[in-house]
Amino acid sequence: MTILARLRETALLMVGVPSYTAYRQHMADRHPDHAPMDEKTFFRDRQQARYGGKGGGRCC
Repeated sequence: MTILARLRETALLMVGVPSYTAYRQHMADRHPDHAPMDEKTFFRDRQQARYGGKGGGRCC
């Protein structure tokens, strides 16, 4: 990962936007039988869980 990519990811985490790369790695490691969300769906899902979801949150 380049320094700019790391800085971008750090800045996004600081404002509450989770890492899509980390999500993809989690899915590959822990849920290989499930297809991961695409990036746009992932972003919407995380926003809903953070700001307006019922229950929402983590899978495990």
